[in-house]
Amino acid sequence: MGPQGATEFSPFIEYPDDEASAWLAAAIDFGWNETPAQHRSEIAVNATLPAVPPDEVEAVLNRFGETQSVKVKVAEVGQSLDDDFARVRTVREICGDEVRIRLDANGNWSVDEAEAAIKRLAEFDLEYVEQPCATVAELLALRTQIAGVGVHIAADESVRKAADPIEVARVGAADLLVVKAAPLGGIPRALEILTQAELPAVVSSALETSVGISMGLHLAAALPRLDFACGLATVALLEGDVTDDSLVATDGVMPVRRVELSDARIEALEADEERRAWWRARVERCYALLEEELGLEA
Repeated sequence: MGPQGATEFSPFIEYPDDEASAWLAAAIDFGWNETPAQHRSEIAVNATLPAVPPDEVEAVLNRFGETQSVKVKVAEVGQSLDDDFARVRTVREICGDEVRIRLDANGNWSVDEAEAAIKRLAEFDLEYVEQPCATVAELLALRTQIAGVGVHIAADESVRKAADPIEVARVGAADLLVVKAAPLGGIPRALEILTQAELPAVVSSALETSVGISMGLHLAAALPRLDFACGLATVALLEGDVTDDSLVATDGVMPVRRVELSDARIEALEADEERRAWWRARVERCYALLEEELGLEA
């Protein structure tokens, strides 16, 4: 808890300290510094559909309520393009022609696999495909090969996990960028990247609680231009939250606000002492890196 309100440090368990330290920088910024001026007070958001079988699609989508955009996970390890096709077709059948469908492959396709998949799935009027291939070079090759298909390429990992997050934009390997505030080091750093990239943006979550989602909403609100629905309605995918007033979508939009923590909910979700000690040690290591790299005062 900082002077500006609750903040969140929640890098994925497998992230090394040098990556996780960016999440801590973001948490410090959001808790201790004022957020940039807002251009909007609510954000349009997409529903997120994991790589579930077709008979589970409707139940998952019902958790999001009305929406005008659905992000569908594809290229799941152990699944086939036929599985992806069936899932996307089911979304289109349930949601109708007016809902926009975007795909997220998490970099799991080769260039040839991505080309074949996009050309086959294009019949469902795709809005874009997020990170179809792992590398910037592959994204550039793919974008050339599907130039006549009419499907945009979005970069996520090629921004979030890259030593040079601007490269994918500089070489023309993507049509838009997916940005996540915490992994990029916070709202100011994300805004700096987008200003340099000069590409449209989608602000997405990294599966945070409502506290972290609030950070993403404030980033989306600070963008001068926001043409796409954002991927911030992911609290609906969690088993619990740390507030009594969760940030969830209503009719496909979410308000831009901070949340108040609930002691009772935090207590119910509290980890055991061994895990808490693990997190405390991780925070200390990451802060030491920030002191060295960013010149923070102890």
